Amino acid sequence: MADELLQNPEAKLGHVSLIGAGPGAEDLLTLRAHRILQNADVVLYDALVSEEILRLARRDAEKISVGKRKGCHSKSQDQINALIVEQTQMGKQVVRLKSGDPMIFGRAGEEIAAMRAANVAYEIVPGITTALAAAAEAEIPLTLRGTASSVVFTTGHDLKSETLPDWAGLALSGATIAVYMGRSVAQSVAGRLNKAGLTLDTPVAVLENVSRKDKTTSIGTLKDLISANETNITWNGKAALILIGEAVAGACLDEIEIMAQQNASQHQNALV
Repeated sequence: MADELLQNPEAKLGHVSLIGAGPGAEDLLTLRAHRILQNADVVLYDALVSEEILRLARRDAEKISVGKRKGCHSKSQDQINALIVEQTQMGKQVVRLKSGDPMIFGRAGEEIAAMRAANVAYEIVPGITTALAAAAEAEIPLTLRGTASSVVFTTGHDLKSETLPDWAGLALSGATIAVYMGRSVAQSVAGRLNKAGLTLDTPVAVLENVSRKDKTTSIGTLKDLISANETNITWNGKAALILIGEAVAGACLDEIEIMAQQNASQHQNALV
């Protein structure tokens, strides 16, 4: 590429913007992401990127679906990597558009490695990851003073073995667990967490299609997940996020007020 530029100094330099599209709502896209989309020649987008977001791209930009859903992969990761490099080396302004944030379960590391190997210029534009959008939408604090001081992001794909990861110990100490793409393993993971010591009355929230018009939220307990209790927990077969932990009780303002009063009372007693 360097030789070509020396021979043809007017040749257009290609560039890649690895952009987080957020959970779906177009008004949650960052201003920087919007500006770059307006200047893109080609947009390579994932399956969960909403039509509303895609409509923000330049009108004549080429849009190529490279999305992967469970059981249906339009392109392999190697093919996606090759396509990014190929389009950039043609001198195009390329947007690689991922749902949520590209650095959280977005396989950004593999694509960055491919771009580095090909000496391709790139930048990373963060997006709002689904757990943060879900927490705001359902008014569920991911951390709560005196209750939860840490948050774990994990994915259902990593929970299919019989052994729970090391973060399970954090769940027992009060951490909020955010499980992405966890519907298929929800029942077994809940059961194993219970066997590990997490109580059946631990609050749970299932949020589907976060930030979109057809969003749904179900609040229940670990017991509901284990028994697949559809009275409290409902599944609509859409993109789902599961939140597990005592902080989920904060979905009810009364619960937050009660906890605050309890903390204040404990503090007052400590002073006496």
